[in-house]
Amino acid sequence: MTWLHELAYFFAGVVLANAIPHYVSGVMGRPFQTPFATPPGKGLSSSAVNVAWGCFNLLVAYLLVYRVGEFDARSWPDIASLGAGLLLMGIWMARNFGQFHGGNEH
Repeated sequence: MTWLHELAYFFAGVVLANAIPHYVSGVMGRPFQTPFATPPGKGLSSSAVNVAWGCFNLLVAYLLVYRVGEFDARSWPDIASLGAGLLLMGIWMARNFGQFHGGNEH
């Protein structure tokens, strides 16, 4: 069932990509969109909520990478799956959050 492991690594990349802007915004003291804001995903949450949400996403990514299968950093399929999740979620977030922060102007 290695395809299930690769799928888990893909979603680990997705939640890892999601953790980065939330955690960074939070530690910088800046509000940022979260699912807990009003309206969800569009309104701003406090920096503390963003740090907590970022850390939760890091925990989920850790569990998906190190508790599902045997992730090998030298394995092309493992790295490609994780990287694809990071890339696709990163592009989606850039387009989605860019509408709020001026990133889609060019």
